Amino acid sequence: MKQLTPALFAVGAVMALIGAAVYITGWIYAPYIYTIGAGFVALAQINMPAKVKSKNLKRLRIQQIFGAIALVLAGAFMMTTHGNEWIACLTIGAILELYTAFRIPQEEAKELEK
Repeated sequence: MKQLTPALFAVGAVMALIGAAVYITGWIYAPYIYTIGAGFVALAQINMPAKVKSKNLKRLRIQQIFGAIALVLAGAFMMTTHGNEWIACLTIGAILELYTAFRIPQEEAKELEK
């Protein structure tokens, strides 16, 4: 699984992007493509090996997993609701993912310096 994680993440990210972008057109399969892609991203992040020692890195990993779950939840909202509730959930997940994408490498670099 360790070797498949980057590929799973890349395929999932592309599928999620395509599904979210095509959803505007009203294509019936767009929510399914998005949800499967978000699920792949979540699986890749959950299965990512983490040598977490500091409290900050543990907190950031938990935030990253919550962000991934929010992305999957946005897919569920795409399928069940007919409004724009999924956009709020997608925004929350994207902000958490973006924040942790910058902060985790910074904290790992601090740990290596010690």
